[in-house]
Amino acid sequence: MKLNERSLASYATSAAPADAQGFLLQRGRHAAYQRRWFVLRGNVLFYFEDAASREPLGVIVLEGCTVELAEAAVDFAFAVRCPGGRARAHQLAAESQAGLERWVKALSRASVQYLRLLLRELERQLAAAQAHAPLPAPRRPRPPPARPRDNGRAAWDAAPPGDPQAPPRPPPRRRAPEPLAPPHGAPFAQLHEWYGREVGALRACWQESRARP
Repeated sequence: MKLNERSLASYATSAAPADAQGFLLQRGRHAAYQRRWFVLRGNVLFYFEDAASREPLGVIVLEGCTVELAEAAVDFAFAVRCPGGRARAHQLAAESQAGLERWVKALSRASVQYLRLLLRELERQLAAAQAHAPLPAPRRPRPPPARPRDNGRAAWDAAPPGDPQAPPRPPPRRRAPEPLAPPHGAPFAQLHEWYGREVGALRACWQESRARP
């Protein structure tokens, strides 16, 4: 697989937060361990000369690799074994037990295959939760609000206080319903008749309101 060195270096030093980063001891080809700065982004592990370096010394593509503890001359050692007969194991060592556990966990999860398994497990848990979840009760329509009543009669037909012999007042009149808009493109005569009816209805309502005591 060919990798663009410039794009790779830009990705390695991106301002986006890394999945894991810190110093690790890396075993070289001559069995000597050197302290390197490692940065994990997705399923790619970069290592630098130090934390201030802008270009990585190397990169390890973790897809398909396995992470396991290893016996070595240093403490907290582990190995990253990549698939393929000729691929060598990368011998690394953390600086503490907590660092060892953190790196082994992060590297073990840094693969597309792991994310697929995690997604399947989450989908299984979601399906199980939905299967056992109770169905919501159907919502009943609310009844229309009742008019206020006074002693069995509507409030508007009650006699005025202090005058029990007075006749009940008539119910309040509703406003004339507003007519619908005339059809688009109607001739002038039809428009005149349409709006004339509306003006007449409004005038009748106004006269009735003035006639009431």
